[in-house]
Amino acid sequence: MKIAPDFAELAARVAELALLRGEFTLRSGRTSRYYLDKYRFTTRPELLEPIGRAFAERVRAMEGVGLRIDRLAGAELGGIPLVTAAAMATGKPAVFVRNQKKTYGTSKQIEGVLEAGDRVVLLEDVATSGGQAIEACRALEGEGATIVAVICTIDREEGAREAIEGAGYRFDRLLTKSDLGITE
Repeated sequence: MKIAPDFAELAARVAELALLRGEFTLRSGRTSRYYLDKYRFTTRPELLEPIGRAFAERVRAMEGVGLRIDRLAGAELGGIPLVTAAAMATGKPAVFVRNQKKTYGTSKQIEGVLEAGDRVVLLEDVATSGGQAIEACRALEGEGATIVAVICTIDREEGAREAIEGAGYRFDRLLTKSDLGITE
């Protein structure tokens, strides 16, 4: 599948800033000869803003086929700037999913307002195995949300789609490792 021209420019910029070569251990425990440092693109307004717009386009497309979406969610820590940018681009409220419940204050795992029955799209940074996205979805469901979809910024094409869909969630992505020119 050929990438759209505006996404090609975005992919080139993300690859230029975030693609690191070397020996890296991933969250899944596997090793890789490349690493996509999400903080190198989520901390840059000139990339975060078009990524937020791209997420907004995907959300609108889902709504265009009749899917109701009440809120967006992002998982700690990389998903927080992404969901904030997408919330600003869509006008939809966001919630943040902590890796675990706080042990102080409100003792919440989900920050922001989430009501039982809310239909939520989870936005993810880099998807490898899909594990963190599935954990976040389950935390949201534990608070009464229905997950409409998971959309990641970059799919490493290493099983995240299969795992997320296997867990019962719709999966989409803005970019793939192939779009970034990664052939390993």
